[in-house]
Amino acid sequence: MAEDVNNDTTHSKTEERKIVVEFCQLQEKSRQLFNSLRDLPQFGNKHWQTHFGKTFDVYTRLWKFQQKHRSILDAKYNLKRWQIGEIASKIGQLYYHYYLRTSEANYLHESFGFYSAIRSRAYYSQASKEEKPDLMVKKLRYYARFIVVSLLLNKVDLVKELIQELHHYVEEYVSVYEAEDDEEWRLVISEVTAFMEADSLVTVMTPDVVPVTLSHRMAENEIPAQRPVSGTALSLQEIIIVGNCEKQVKFSELTLDMFRMLQALEREPEEVPPRTLVTTNEVSESPSDKETSEIARSFSKRPNPHKYLLYKPTLTQLYVFLACGLKELPSNGVMLIYVSSDGCLGNAKAGEEGPYEMGGVAMCHKKAGNEEGTRRARANLKDVHCLYPEDLVPFSRKPLMVIVDSSNSYAFRYFPSLFGQPLISLMSPITVPTTMQEQSRKGSLFSLFLFSPLVAFCYVCSIADLRSDLWDSCHRQVRRIMNDCLRVFYDWSRCVDLAFLQLLDDEFLRLMIIRFVFCFYTMHLHRAFKGSDYYPKSFPKLPAEILLNGGIEKQVLELASMLDVRSLFYEIGEGPPTD
Repeated sequence: MAEDVNNDTTHSKTEERKIVVEFCQLQEKSRQLFNSLRDLPQFGNKHWQTHFGKTFDVYTRLWKFQQKHRSILDAKYNLKRWQIGEIASKIGQLYYHYYLRTSEANYLHESFGFYSAIRSRAYYSQASKEEKPDLMVKKLRYYARFIVVSLLLNKVDLVKELIQELHHYVEEYVSVYEAEDDEEWRLVISEVTAFMEADSLVTVMTPDVVPVTLSHRMAENEIPAQRPVSGTALSLQEIIIVGNCEKQVKFSELTLDMFRMLQALEREPEEVPPRTLVTTNEVSESPSDKETSEIARSFSKRPNPHKYLLYKPTLTQLYVFLACGLKELPSNGVMLIYVSSDGCLGNAKAGEEGPYEMGGVAMCHKKAGNEEGTRRARANLKDVHCLYPEDLVPFSRKPLMVIVDSSNSYAFRYFPSLFGQPLISLMSPITVPTTMQEQSRKGSLFSLFLFSPLVAFCYVCSIADLRSDLWDSCHRQVRRIMNDCLRVFYDWSRCVDLAFLQLLDDEFLRLMIIRFVFCFYTMHLHRAFKGSDYYPKSFPKLPAEILLNGGIEKQVLELASMLDVRSLFYEIGEGPPTD
């Protein structure tokens, strides 16, 4: 009998050792796969999916394993709460990076669910008790990532709470460990605080004085109805978003312009219940095997176009992503290039419009000294770090829309079109009213119109607060204006360049074009915008039948009347010339 007991005990200890060993092996394998994701190229969409699938699969097994054997791991491995939190944090990061790869905002909800549960269960609560600061640094990085995901989901109140908590933990980190990187973490807090302030241009309140959270992703009721088209309709498939404004507010390699445009080019994600990480037994769920396979297949059926977000890329880096985007385009695909950047002036004299003479927009580079800049100017040399319109010609072999937001955007009004493909360039004004120049650090006015026409309209009218019922009425009026703009396009289709009509096929491109037209009408009618340098331009040019339509002007002025700012606008026919 005693021998049987001893055998059972020995067998039990052997099984426990096997469980601990297997857990350690899964941990190490998951760590290796996760770290190897960093080595994957950011561009291309053929090989990364397999690697992501393997990584999700290993984390699924790891999560289920710790759930099944939690009591043994607690007793024999001394499994700590922060280790469970670390696994959950990695899964949250996987979902976030999957969102970046696919542009599917639903994965943001998955990431948010994991990050939320880590906070609610306080997995990192004992981080400052450790002898070394490593765990505390992980906790701070988790907070920074959680803030990014919450920002992208417009959870404004939560972001404010997270910023306060991050500030508290940074102070704790500095006091406990006498950290030398305290300035870096304080800079993170400063950046996200400035980002939040800059993005809060209009406050909408309910009758009970409760702030309304506004979402600016594309909703179905915002899309002007398309007329039937014959043949294969074009579809926006690849987007390159570039942010290179030196002084613009940014957070986590996202300038405010980039942040706004990435939302403007996504559909509103479905509301999904947050994933429950922890049950009453303190064990967590994980992506199921079915979910993993669905994730692997989802890339081919995505409802959103694929995006690359490039913060301060060099010209060569931009070329790599452009070439990859062009390669991935299907036969009916369109590529959109959005560039928010400082101007790079050319060498053109009055009346000259030759190749590379009009300048372009600056790309990232180590700034040359004054002597180098002087030498180039005297020698009449081109700036090797400037993106010129001619640089994009090779990528116009397939349908292309270029949106340039810069003080030298008009350089792209002479965009050479050589391959017979639809090609449009939308350009920001090169001048803004004096009263609005300081706002440029907090995001461009032109990009604001493309992001949220009503917010931009309120901003140029110095309206910072609105009742929710008035906001809803004005929003309906903006939709009416958008629909009328599209109707005018089709009514005067014989006067409009064919490229516009072809690119109107796609919902996102249609929205960009119509918001561009709304931006023009607002600026042309507003008294603070005193001439053509204050207006957006397009290539090819849009005719007067589109840009000077009396019916649309009347609708815009009606919007101004609804907001009680009619005095800020010219009457119909009274405004300055368009050119």
